[in-house]
Amino acid sequence: MKVLVIGGGGREHALCWGLSQSNRVENIYCAPGNAGISDIAECIDIKAEDIDSLIDFARYEWIDLTVVGPEAPLSLGIADAFEREGLKIFGPSKAAAQIEGSKVFSKNFMRRYGIPTAEYKTFTSYLHAEEYIRLKGAPIVIKADGLAAGKGVIVAKRVEEALDALRLIMKDRIFGNAGDRVVVEQCLEGEEASFMAMTDGKTVLPLATSQDHKRVFDGDEGPNTGGMGAYSPAPVITDALEMEVIQRIMLPAIKGFSKEGIPYKGILYAGLMVVNNRPYVLEFNCRFGDPEAQPVIARLKTGLFDLIEACVEGRLNDIDIRWKPEASLCVVLASRGYPGSYEKGKRIDGLEAVNEMQDVFVFHSGTSFNNDDMVTSGGRVLGVTALGRDISEAKQRAYAAIKKIHFDGMHYRRDIGDKAIKGQQQ
Repeated sequence: MKVLVIGGGGREHALCWGLSQSNRVENIYCAPGNAGISDIAECIDIKAEDIDSLIDFARYEWIDLTVVGPEAPLSLGIADAFEREGLKIFGPSKAAAQIEGSKVFSKNFMRRYGIPTAEYKTFTSYLHAEEYIRLKGAPIVIKADGLAAGKGVIVAKRVEEALDALRLIMKDRIFGNAGDRVVVEQCLEGEEASFMAMTDGKTVLPLATSQDHKRVFDGDEGPNTGGMGAYSPAPVITDALEMEVIQRIMLPAIKGFSKEGIPYKGILYAGLMVVNNRPYVLEFNCRFGDPEAQPVIARLKTGLFDLIEACVEGRLNDIDIRWKPEASLCVVLASRGYPGSYEKGKRIDGLEAVNEMQDVFVFHSGTSFNNDDMVTSGGRVLGVTALGRDISEAKQRAYAAIKKIHFDGMHYRRDIGDKAIKGQQQ
C-alpha cells in the first residue's frame, strides 16, 4: 500500500511512524514533511493547503490512502475534493470540519444538541463585546471564531486583559479574518483533558486519554501555544467519566451531525474541562491533537493503518482497539520567543545519542536541513516522547533524553506530567 500523510509537524511525524509499523504499508509520502520525517517517508514539496497539487500527486503516484494531519486543509474541503476524485482519504468533510473551523458554529452546535459547555455569547461588534465583558467581569475567555493555529483563545484573569485581547482580535486583526466574530464565554475552573475518538459516522471508538499543556511556561503561566507537552493516559478521566464523555458528548455530536445530513468520518477531539468530576467541552477539533498524538500513538498496539482503513471503509465496529500498558509523555522543545516571533536556522545537536535510548522517540515538528546540519525551522521544534511503567518513569526518561539535545534558544517546560504524578501520589 502507498500512503500519503499531509502536514509537516510532530503529529504528522507520529502518524508516519505509526503507519510505518504496518507490513501492509510499502511506501509513505509526506507533504510537505520535515527533516525528521524524511527518515521514514519521502517528503514532497507541496503545501498542506495546496489541494489541487495534492490530488495530482495522489493520482500520479496511485496513492491508496491519504491521511490528513492539520485542520487547515480539512476546513478548506480537502476530504470532499479527494472523494470527488475517487481517492480514499482519512478526515472529515468541509461541513463537518466547521466544528473546529468556527468557534461560533461549534458553540451553537453544542447548544442545539445539549452538549455540556460553558455559557457564552457571540459578537460581530467590538462595542457590544466590550460592553458584555464589562458586564460579566473576569476571569473570562475570549475566542477568535476562526482558525488561529491553537493561539486564538485568551483566558483573561482581569477585565483589562480581556479588553486587550478583544482589541487584538477584532481591531488589530492579529488572526486576520478569524477575528471577524468572537465568542466570549464563562471561564470554567477545573482540570483539562483531551478526549479523542475515531468515528466512521456510526461507531465511536475512543482512543487513549491524554492531557495537553497549552501555556508556554511552567505552572500554566504565559500565553497559549499549540501545545508544550502531553501525557497519556490522563488520570483525571476515570472509567466512569470516560463513559459519561462518550454518552453525553461524543455520541450526541456524531448523531447531531448525522441529523444535519453531515456524516462525520475521522477524528473527533473534545478538549474538556473537568469541573467537580463533570465534563464540559471547551472546544472541538476535527483531527488528532498535537502534541497529544505523539504519546497516544506511541501507546497504540493495534495497527494504525488498520484502524484508519477501517474508519475510511465504515467498518470500525469490527475493530478491537488495544493499547500498551505503559504510560507515555511528550515534552515539546520550542524556539526562544515562541509563541511570538522566533529565530530559525539554529543547529540541533545530540539527536544521535537520543536515538540509542530505549522507549524514547523524537518526533520532529519544525526542522529542516542546512547542508548536512539539521536546523530549527519552526516555533515548536521537537517532541521528545518516552514510554514508562507509569507517568513518573516516562517523565524521567523524556527529560533524561532532553539533556542530550541542544540548540541555541531551546525552551521547554519542566513540569509536564507533574499534575498527574501528584494526583497518583495522593
